[in-house]
Amino acid sequence: MRVRLDDISKVWGEVQAVSGVSLDVGDGEFVSLLGPSGCGKTTTLLMTAGIYRPDRGQIYFDERPVAHLPPKERNLGMVFQSYALYPHMTAGQNMSYPLRLKKTPRDRIAVEVQRLAELLGIGALLDRKPGELSGGQQQRVALGRALVKEPELLLFDEPLSNLDAGLRLTMRGEIRRLQSELGITALYVTHDQVEALTMSDQVAVYQEGRIVAYGTPAALYDTPPNRFVAGFIGNPPMNFLNMSLTAYEDDVQGEAGGLSLSLGAAPGSRAAADQGDVEVGLRPEAVSLGGGLRASVFAVEPLGRETLVEVAVGEHRLRLLATADYRAVIGESVNISVDGAQAHFFDPASGDAIG
Repeated sequence: MRVRLDDISKVWGEVQAVSGVSLDVGDGEFVSLLGPSGCGKTTTLLMTAGIYRPDRGQIYFDERPVAHLPPKERNLGMVFQSYALYPHMTAGQNMSYPLRLKKTPRDRIAVEVQRLAELLGIGALLDRKPGELSGGQQQRVALGRALVKEPELLLFDEPLSNLDAGLRLTMRGEIRRLQSELGITALYVTHDQVEALTMSDQVAVYQEGRIVAYGTPAALYDTPPNRFVAGFIGNPPMNFLNMSLTAYEDDVQGEAGGLSLSLGAAPGSRAAADQGDVEVGLRPEAVSLGGGLRASVFAVEPLGRETLVEVAVGEHRLRLLATADYRAVIGESVNISVDGAQAHFFDPASGDAIG
């Protein structure tokens, strides 16, 4: 199913929860709505589901307007953050509930529930109640309940937030595999950029009720369209420096607080130099140990397979990634290098990318 949101808005009292959101989701695509808490992504999802009605704009399923239709007439399945399982019912009864509401014959219900339960790896747990299941097992039951009625659209509202790190990793793969195999269009709300980047075909980044960027995970990471997206996507986050740029015949130099960088090979550097004062963004992978810049170690965070190191250069602090066995003492002097060719440039006033 193709889903199209056309300039939808929602207001709660004096709060503009969603403002003029337009989005086109192709048939079978997995699209994440990503942003911080309170940015409007869940409100958008609930309008798509029919739980809320937009104050303005229209929602189309395969070019059919549905904003006036209740949820039961939209042929969708929804998975909630809280799982929303009936505690007095077994896992099998929870999964079969949508089919029982539709008066589906009992023999067909039994076949469909068992088939999905085997697919989800919970075939032996159908007689247990939610209180007897782990968080991951409950999430699988909730997913099975959403899938059993064969929806054309799957909606997820932060479904992995209550799981531990290991289960989140497992369920990310399970959800993506099932969605891909079944070919169901999916909208997935999350504040976790790792979920969005690893699971999605496209990502819509929200800020204060609006979509400020939409694209593939790779495009949003490699060429962020504005400073908000650049800072929100990427872990560890991007380093930002307010610099004054000067263009020379064969180079562009950035100067700020005793730090001088060559930026001539970076895309957009000439356009940024025309503006003069800009904000320069550098991913941690653009900074490395060894080189001609003197710095002092400000913080060290072992991350297992690598070590996050924060260094002070003059009045600036930069994050970089070192090997797992790197050891340093806070305040120790080190040498670093910066690959200016990987720099990004942003307008200090608007936050938009330059070039």
